[in-house]
Amino acid sequence: MEYFSPCQRHAPEDILIEIESQVYSRSVEDIRKSEYPLLEGDRVHFSFCHQRLLTILTETTYLDHAGTTLYPKSLMESFAEDMNASLFGNPHSQSPSSVRSTVRIDRVRARALEFFKADAEHFDLIFVANATAAIKMVTDGMRDHDQFWYGYHADSHTSLVGVRELASNGSQCFASDQEVETWLSKDTSSHSSHPFRTKTAEKIGLFAYPAQSNMNGRRLPLSWPGRLRASNLNQHCHVYSLLDAAAFVSTAQLDLSDWENAPDFTALSFYKIFGFPDLGALLVRKGAGQVLNKRRYFGGGTVDMVINAVGDPNEAWFARKNTSSHEVFEDGTPAFHSIIALDSALEIHQRLFTSMDHVSRHTSHLVKTLYERLSSLSHSNGAPLCTIYQDRNSKYGDRETQGPTIAFNVKDRNGRWVGKSQFEQLAIVNGIQLRTGGVCNPGGIARYLNFTPQEMRNNFEEGLRCGNELDELNGKPTGIIRVSLGAMSNLNDINTLIHFMSLLIDMERQAIEIPAVEKWDAKGAVHAHVSLAEPKRFQYGSADTARTGKEFPYSVVIYKEQGKPEADLTTHSPTYSAVGSYGAKSEQLENQPVAPVLGRRLFKKFADKMRRLVCG
Repeated sequence: MEYFSPCQRHAPEDILIEIESQVYSRSVEDIRKSEYPLLEGDRVHFSFCHQRLLTILTETTYLDHAGTTLYPKSLMESFAEDMNASLFGNPHSQSPSSVRSTVRIDRVRARALEFFKADAEHFDLIFVANATAAIKMVTDGMRDHDQFWYGYHADSHTSLVGVRELASNGSQCFASDQEVETWLSKDTSSHSSHPFRTKTAEKIGLFAYPAQSNMNGRRLPLSWPGRLRASNLNQHCHVYSLLDAAAFVSTAQLDLSDWENAPDFTALSFYKIFGFPDLGALLVRKGAGQVLNKRRYFGGGTVDMVINAVGDPNEAWFARKNTSSHEVFEDGTPAFHSIIALDSALEIHQRLFTSMDHVSRHTSHLVKTLYERLSSLSHSNGAPLCTIYQDRNSKYGDRETQGPTIAFNVKDRNGRWVGKSQFEQLAIVNGIQLRTGGVCNPGGIARYLNFTPQEMRNNFEEGLRCGNELDELNGKPTGIIRVSLGAMSNLNDINTLIHFMSLLIDMERQAIEIPAVEKWDAKGAVHAHVSLAEPKRFQYGSADTARTGKEFPYSVVIYKEQGKPEADLTTHSPTYSAVGSYGAKSEQLENQPVAPVLGRRLFKKFADKMRRLVCG
């Protein structure tokens, strides 16, 4: 039996075998096999006259953990069992099912605080939809003050940048860490235009930054909030800190045990850590929580009394709850089913990966290896294949300064950029899932791709939009390629990517052909077409059986230049047996393969193998 994988696996390095087997209580391979079966994909079997000739492994290499990590199978099973075992009602009631929900929510809130080493005496946790919702909640509390100043770091996610539009007293973008250091250590309030040149209680400020760049994974100092709070400088009076920890918490331990130096507000998303549920949180330092009380809006469940203004607007009145931040700011019915799912997520994550420190060590070792191997790839003329966008103060393998994320672009042998969209399509058809584009980090894109504000405006006028395929303008790439690792990433993921990348060595941009993907159908299959040099055209098809739970026929048809098929090779499905059918026996295919296809080079290897098997 011959086995062919779109990206052949390399022999792992001995030191990393040791790391993978020791960092968790079980090996990563065992965890992936039992908990993440969807990564294994499906074995596509090709037969001729009932004799199996070839098997292709259609595995998924998932490299977008910065977007969301993957949810384990046992988490979904545990949540389903929980839902089937008990009745949970709306917590804003006193029925038994409602009380059960309330008790469970309180327990999960306490467990989540403990997960971040946050003492409930000094912190509260407000459940929200995601990190962006947490940022907006802080903004809503700040904007209703008479004078609101906002400072943010240039590496901020778009959701942090957007707060500036609501800053009534102006905003400042810190271009670098050094600018922040200068602001923290030197008195700049004497400048006549500085919003905090005098200490007045009416003025309020917010300094926000990411714990980890979502673009290239570089980690920023966590000491800034404590230094800001301890400062006696005028410019820091009544200025609070907001930490965007969404990217950071996916592979690192957020430690809030030092409450005196912790951020006033911390925004995060749980799906970045656990894959499920789709839920976020705002961690509030109780010493700062009162600053949000200026928020005018109130929602259901956050007030003790409301009087409608019927006839006389002056009669309008309400009384907020004053017991805790989460009771005041969790507007409406909390997402109690998702919160209950978080209970299972916390338990399963600890059982699989032991601790966030172990996840951090595991991913740090892996990304160091990936960085070194990507950096070593070059064309035969010595030109590097990749341009990697790394901060000068970060170091791969150093968990303090760098997370498991790499941002890069690719050049051909003549030094011309390979389009990010072109690269992503090649990756997709080879089973590799990653992220390309501006990745919601405008400051990072501008800095590392060397764009001036005017150039970015010009690019917009030229038609550049978020998510479109305009990959290069005026000799510069418009976005980046991002790969990011997670708790269940392994050496095969790295080897697969590196092997795929090596296929681009010595290729010229115009020679890199992408199979024309026409559409994805409702069952998850790709309709595509690949043509090779005459006199024969090779096609193959498969279906996403891992996701749909159904089996469809796969076929490879070898065509003569003008004639009919020379041979048909199909699997034999227990449901469908007609050669060349898909989805229904009566649906005959004519020159329409129905599955992801390989990149040109890999497909040619497969086609050559088929030629030898079938045609001798």
